[in-house]
Amino acid sequence: MADKTSVIFNNPMSAKTIKGAEKSKAKFIKKYGDDSQKDYKIAFKEIPTLDFIDTANIVFANENQKFEDNALIVGNIRMGFGHYRISIAMASAARALGYKPYWLDLASFDATGSKMIREQNDMYSLASRISQKSKLFNKIVWEPLNSEGFKKISYNAKDQKNSELLVPIFRNIPKNIPYIATHVWPSQAAIHAGMTHVVNAIPDNWPMGLHLSEGAIHAVQTPFAYYGYKTLNGFDKKPLNGLSEDILKMVGCFIDHELLVDLENDNKRRKARIASGKPMRILMTVGGAGAGFDMFLAMVKHLVPYVKENKVSLFINFGDHVDVYEKLCKKVEDIKTVNFFNEYPKLKEFVSEIKEGDASGIYAIYNKDIFEAVYSTNLLMPVCDLLVTKPSELAYYPIPKLFMKHIGGHEVYGAINGREYGDSTPEFPTKESICETLDRLISDKEIIPHLCDRIDTLKKQGHYDGAYECVKLAAGKAAARK
Repeated sequence: MADKTSVIFNNPMSAKTIKGAEKSKAKFIKKYGDDSQKDYKIAFKEIPTLDFIDTANIVFANENQKFEDNALIVGNIRMGFGHYRISIAMASAARALGYKPYWLDLASFDATGSKMIREQNDMYSLASRISQKSKLFNKIVWEPLNSEGFKKISYNAKDQKNSELLVPIFRNIPKNIPYIATHVWPSQAAIHAGMTHVVNAIPDNWPMGLHLSEGAIHAVQTPFAYYGYKTLNGFDKKPLNGLSEDILKMVGCFIDHELLVDLENDNKRRKARIASGKPMRILMTVGGAGAGFDMFLAMVKHLVPYVKENKVSLFINFGDHVDVYEKLCKKVEDIKTVNFFNEYPKLKEFVSEIKEGDASGIYAIYNKDIFEAVYSTNLLMPVCDLLVTKPSELAYYPIPKLFMKHIGGHEVYGAINGREYGDSTPEFPTKESICETLDRLISDKEIIPHLCDRIDTLKKQGHYDGAYECVKLAAGKAAARK
């Protein structure tokens, strides 16, 4: 296993940084055990929610199963909904291009590395929730950590050392299978394990040392991210060696094939609904950490009168957070009488019905299964007119978007990208400002159609083709667009 901690892209790390990284790895081994010699056999289990793209989940087993000849692995972790959503996009694009997608969630196993991931994810989720309750913690700790702390190239050294703990999971995976990672740990782990066709799909627009995975091709969605990784500007106090052109590709946004294949007609239907005076369909999503509840509550209260006047149809995907739904019911009396979907097949039928038909009222969606929770938003996006979301992974999706306040400083730059490309509004940080903007979007019948036209233009330019390009890069079929 090659060392990738002491020198990162020809940039030497300090002795203090190296020692800290080694100490971190040793801490997890002491806590969870050393499984470096384990022979984890692997098999495959179908994912019913993703049956339309024929995705198989990689699991531990007593005997090894053989991968299909056209295999492509999507390496990921559950951290909120974002990395799962991007992973589904990669699997979708892989299937559309003729590959058999395999799902590898490194946090899902009974292995030392998986336990390491789950512990760090729990800490991240807890800190995210605290940041929403404590302005002081958010200002002094959370915002600086997400924007500047994770940016330091030295941060990558510790992650590289910790990701060595994930190598045993790869023992029985052929090294030459095309592999796309939607979080840096699965990318680093694959490189340590000797995988030869690794694409590191970087989810954010804010360049950070956290996302570096030496040995992989780094695929970014935006010009701003490309420049950041090309120069590594601001990753250290001194100038650094940046990434070379052969391992850094700007590919476009990571979007599912299913969301792109009929996008122009989705936009035509949006414009027709606005022109005919039908209720504007507004889709709101509750993030994986359930953060931002106060702003979420303010918007729902503000929109209820519009729903009663038949000017808005409100769709709220609570994901797998039924507690947030119950909390909202206590705060907003009208939510108790909404159409509640907690059976995925019924939601699919309903979405099919309203594609050309009408929808009025408030619709709450909840699914205990993580895949159903995530993909419910994907099902609803094509039949809705406006997506209200924090500027995380959904900031890049091809639907008119209204950005609520970010959670973590790195998300700021997702909102900046959306407003500059013109398929979304700016970010609105206060309850008052976002509710005022909702008023404007509902009353001004020209804004949503304008955003739809802009999305059509961006699609023609290949702006949303990033997932396809990642598949091509992993398979070695073609170079991505610069």
